Amino acid sequence: MNILVVGNGGREHALAWKLAKSPRVERVFVAPGNAGTAIDAENVDIAANDFAKLIKFAQQNDVGLTVVGPEVPLAAGIVDAFAAAKLRAFGPSKLAAELEASKVFCKNLLRQADVPTADAQAFRNPAAAARYLMSREDVPVVVKVDGLAAGKGVFVCGKRAEAVAAIERIGEGTEFGEAASQIVVEERLDGEEVSVLAITDGRTIVTLPPCQDHKRAFDGDQGPNTGGMGAYCPAPVVDERTMRVIEEQVLVPTIHAMKRSRRPFRGVLYAGLMMTNQGPKVLEYNVRFGDPECQPLLMRLESDLLDLLEATVDRRLEEIDPPAWDPRPSVCVVMASDGYPGAYKRGQPIRGLDEAAKLPDVKVFHAGTATMDGQVVANGGRVLGVTAVGTTISAAKRQAYTAVKCIRWDGAWCRKDISDKAVASFGS
Repeated sequence: MNILVVGNGGREHALAWKLAKSPRVERVFVAPGNAGTAIDAENVDIAANDFAKLIKFAQQNDVGLTVVGPEVPLAAGIVDAFAAAKLRAFGPSKLAAELEASKVFCKNLLRQADVPTADAQAFRNPAAAARYLMSREDVPVVVKVDGLAAGKGVFVCGKRAEAVAAIERIGEGTEFGEAASQIVVEERLDGEEVSVLAITDGRTIVTLPPCQDHKRAFDGDQGPNTGGMGAYCPAPVVDERTMRVIEEQVLVPTIHAMKRSRRPFRGVLYAGLMMTNQGPKVLEYNVRFGDPECQPLLMRLESDLLDLLEATVDRRLEEIDPPAWDPRPSVCVVMASDGYPGAYKRGQPIRGLDEAAKLPDVKVFHAGTATMDGQVVANGGRVLGVTAVGTTISAAKRQAYTAVKCIRWDGAWCRKDISDKAVASFGS
């Protein structure tokens, strides 16, 4: 079978790499891909939002399954477009993808389903949001834009002045475009944040091992929010009992609520959770594999990923065996360009990739890379996801950072503390 992966980031590189290992897969295409997917698969110069060209390519190249990585084409209805052309695509419909595309929709659905989450208010007018903030006695709060903002439309505010400044930034500029049509102000929850991803065909739910992402740019969870500076899997803060609670109180009622809303959900349901003293509470939902969570997850997956994705699309997930996992933990460290999550340069040659690739139990997933004059260059804010497995979380971290030290380009940087929370709380 031929596979088409849509997207060009680290998540898509991981998906293409894993799908290429399936004995049932002949060719893996990635549109548009990056310098890493060009090595592990075949790049196709078609943008992720050009549905007509993607459909034509899939028809002409006997593509049996299309796997959509990013949230933007999902929210725009790529799965519906493929279905109309009688092509199979993994991911939720446009209506179901609104669970991520609109935080206001998500909050309303969580309330209807009685899923634990932070209290929140939504505003169409920035001035009304600011007045609401001034009337509140309790701070801190979190200020969010309603729509998709590549992980950058969330402001965690410790003081009222910070929250008002966030609202002014959202309301006055064009930084977030249509995503800022509504502003959400919600209580800030305390605890550790974890990511629990599940694959569902709308009836059966297959929960994947919990991960922990690192959203803040700098060590110690300081600095601005990013798309993710690293992740590890599994996250020991979620034990088996807690996972059952998450399944029963979060995932199952959400799937049922989506079905009742006539938006049946099929694909990856990604719950961003805060582990509070009152139990897990939903911060947000994503409707696709997380980036960088996808990288350490797929490094540990021993089963055939194609079996899992096909069964979801064909609505027969209950018929296949549960996925098998490498018992060793994995750690992914994101290497970024100077300036990220703000402005950054492109085109700097990357050195040391071959040296890092020779290390055992290491895979360097490309995110923001391109090939220029036969050389791999930095072409994004988050450039690489250096991922390793080890007998312990500490060992996986050491191996990942050993690989990081091999790689250099002008302005490269990364957090140095990915997975330290797990070691500090639960040991090696």
